[in-house]
Amino acid sequence: MNTGRPCSIADALRIVGERWALLAVREIAFGNRRFDEIARNTGASRDILTARLRSLEAAGVITRRPYSDRPPRFEYHLTESGRELRMILNMLREWGDRWLADEPPVKAAHTCGHSLDLAFTCRHCGDEVRPEDVRLTVNSPGWALSGPENP
Repeated sequence: MNTGRPCSIADALRIVGERWALLAVREIAFGNRRFDEIARNTGASRDILTARLRSLEAAGVITRRPYSDRPPRFEYHLTESGRELRMILNMLREWGDRWLADEPPVKAAHTCGHSLDLAFTCRHCGDEVRPEDVRLTVNSPGWALSGPENP
């Protein structure tokens, strides 16, 4: 069976590549940590949201914390892994604002007070990184950028 190219993007998408998973992370990042809040604000059905929250928890993206014993109720919190996804969500929001929205539904500002305009920078040299500046090297044995070396 062909499993395709070994890829961290594919691995990440197995966990967060479904709409309701990322929207649940968005809501938790916004501070909406209870199931009913997440369901209301994402529009996900309860059964789908339950499944996504369980898979995010199993993957270590979120954690549950009890807030009520009777009846048992939980809040969802982002782990370190989940908090790192906030930057991905900001990039998706910025892309959607630029290419899909007439008016951005949410505006983001940096703590300096200015509108957030994200940019990648190289930690080594400090230069801004544009897509054409990235060079990829394949580390997976038997693979090249064009595909399998011996198809």
